[in-house]
Amino acid sequence: MRNGNGAAAIELGEDWPEIRESVAKICEGYPGEYWRDLEDQPPSGSYPTEFVQALTEAGYLAALIPEEYGGAGLPVRAAAVILETIHHSGCSAAACHAQMYIMGTLLRHGSAEQKQEYLPKIASGELRLQAFGVTEPTTGLDTTQTKTKAEKIGNEHYLVNGQKVWTSRAAHSDLMLLLARTTPADQVKKRTDGLSVFLIDLREAVGNGCEIKPLEAMINHNTTEVFFDDLKIHADTLIGEEGKGFRYILDGMNAERILISGESMGDARFFIEKAVAYANDRIVFGRPIGQNQGVQFPIAHAHAEIEAAGLMARKAAALFDAGEECGAEANMAKHLCAEATWEAAEACMQTFGGFAFAREYDIERKWRECRVMRTAPVSTNLILAYIGQHVLGMPRSF
Repeated sequence: MRNGNGAAAIELGEDWPEIRESVAKICEGYPGEYWRDLEDQPPSGSYPTEFVQALTEAGYLAALIPEEYGGAGLPVRAAAVILETIHHSGCSAAACHAQMYIMGTLLRHGSAEQKQEYLPKIASGELRLQAFGVTEPTTGLDTTQTKTKAEKIGNEHYLVNGQKVWTSRAAHSDLMLLLARTTPADQVKKRTDGLSVFLIDLREAVGNGCEIKPLEAMINHNTTEVFFDDLKIHADTLIGEEGKGFRYILDGMNAERILISGESMGDARFFIEKAVAYANDRIVFGRPIGQNQGVQFPIAHAHAEIEAAGLMARKAAALFDAGEECGAEANMAKHLCAEATWEAAEACMQTFGGFAFAREYDIERKWRECRVMRTAPVSTNLILAYIGQHVLGMPRSF
């Protein structure tokens, strides 16, 4: 609900201490050595199969799936706490976080038959929905310029041609949510029209018009390029109405930003705890380095920043769970949490000095991982452009 001034008049939601404790317990079985060993495997790191399986068996990857489909039916705030705890523990949810927000498109816009067919299997872990085919090499974040096409053939099939890039986990997913143009761009009134969403079964597609190639990167996100060459898919893979896919994708982006904010908060707390412990223990010139303001103040500032950013993330989650409009809050939460986490990462790197670059401390690994949050799933500049135009009412900048 809203108060008389139009501001949100809702509670920020509980902190879910029992979830934090349970998830942290799982993460204890996957220490830094586990993640470092995965990075050492070619071509660009290996998938944390055991970790993902442990989360699946505990029911945490089905947190947002309604109970009627075998999930936990938890609010997005609880899901954000799950991801925050994973990252706070030094682990990484990048291998599985997409399932939480991708399935929302199916849940909100899929047919009753599609939901009954897929959601219970996703909840149980029988099927993995980890791949999100949206970004393309020449379009980047300008999704309306998507070039991958799905051409209707008769009444029962589409023929897909095109390429997706930075499609993380596609090689480790059974299903892919694919955005493709079904009506040529020059035949629509608005550039957001004519895009459709499909739920592709990669087990059938690969080798029959779909090819997945690994894309080496500085972080172990198991990212890939996906190529479509006359991939024939059945019409019942279409989610919702043809031509309205862009709206369906946007519908899930607020949840994505809130969940990614949780990951950033976890990373920030990881860095701050590491930095504080090292600053207290490391003795140089006969005194702990944390006694020096040049070391102490950046850590303290990072702590204040992430606490403030966390409040925005909780506000966004509360609005989302209440069914209220939360685009501005979700975008600001993602931006503030990513920036505060990067500040915490830098403070930690400076505190550890040369030892920050030693792999055994896991600082450099998490430092690399958290940097991506300022670029993906939406860049800092695009969020600022959104705030400038849609919140502050300034002219469109692009």
